[in-house]
This record gives sequence, C-alpha cells and structure tokens, in this order.
Amino acid sequence: MSDGDYDYLIKFLALGDSGVGKTSVLYQYTDGKFNSKFITTVGIDFREKRVVYRANGPDGATGRGQRIHLQLWDTAGQERFRSLTTAFFRDAMGFLLLFDITNEQSFLNVRNWISQLQMHAYCENPDIVLCGNKSDLEDQRVVKEEEARGLAEKYGIPYFETSAANGTNINQAIEMLLDLIMKRMERCVDKSWIPEGVVRSNGHTSTDQSSEEKKGACGC
Repeated sequence: MSDGDYDYLIKFLALGDSGVGKTSVLYQYTDGKFNSKFITTVGIDFREKRVVYRANGPDGATGRGQRIHLQLWDTAGQERFRSLTTAFFRDAMGFLLLFDITNEQSFLNVRNWISQLQMHAYCENPDIVLCGNKSDLEDQRVVKEEEARGLAEKYGIPYFETSAANGTNINQAIEMLLDLIMKRMERCVDKSWIPEGVVRSNGHTSTDQSSEEKKGACGC
C-alpha cells in the first residue's frame, strides 16, 4: 500500500503504568523486534503499521479485505505526564491496557486506568483489550492468570497474556481490538461517536460532529 492507499485510518492507544512494556509491545508488533533496554517514554510517541482486515460473516465466510492504516500511540505511564496522555484519549478508537504480571501494583492500577478511560475517552464504554505482559517471566509472576481474567470479565473486555520478548499473543491482542472497532463501526448507524479525523473511508474524514455529541453516543 502506498502512503494514501487505505480505507481506514485508525488510532489505538497503549496505556498502563510505567515499565509494564507498552513501548516494547508496540515495537514487537510493528517491527518484530525486542529491545531489553528500558527507555522511558516521555509524553507520547507513536508507531504505524498497515494491515488488511477481513470480517467473518455469520456463515463463517470471509468478507472483502479492508485496508487499515493503524497508528499505535504509546503513552507515558508516569503521573507527571497524565494530563498530556489523557488529552489523547478522546482521539483514539481502541485501547490496549497493559499491566506487568510480575508487578502487582500495575495490576491494581488497571481499575484506575479504566476509570480514566471512562471519563476521557470518546464514550463511557470504549473498546479495550487487557494484556498481562511479560508472560515469559513466569517464575517471577505475582498476578495469577485467573485473577486477571476475572477482572477482565467484570469489565466485559478480552484478556491476553503477552510477551514483548518473544511476541506471544501480541498480534492476537491487537487483531482482537481491531475486530471490536470494525464491528462497532459496522453496527452503528449513528457515526457521531467516531472521534474527529480517526476514520477515513474513501478519502473522507468524519469531522462534522461536536465532542459533546460524541460523549455517551456509543450505545451500539
């Protein structure tokens, strides 16, 4: 695909406490590489990837491929950057929420991150995929998988155990998030919940709805 050759431009946001592996997960997804050196994200950064999305119909048949340009925004986890990162929540359509299975506090803070999303995202029930990262460090695990799955079920969101080091479940988690977004767009007749400039179909952007109209307009 050339630079402008896509059907949809979709922004995802990775969020979670500092050090849970947000940057490494996104880098593994876009480049297939892992950097073991921890570099703190200052403010916000993003990576990009082109994918083809094919929806499965009720009869199991695969539909026509949609060309997707993904922008994967990487947010700083530290509290001092919180006002900056929350400003980006409203412009994202899907959220990859990460915690570190070897860090209990990062798991306990998942509830706080979801509360932030409910306040600042495009609506009160945005599409979220929860990831327990660093699954390759099983011998250092402090968060039980069943505990994490229980929390995900409470919020009605998918859960994956991922590893930026070896790539486990990273593609699956992001593909699940994309699937949730595409299905939400498909079933919603009212497109007012879509953040400005996020979706581009046939060269047209959705920019004609106010943010007030979008808030709470995602009941579909």
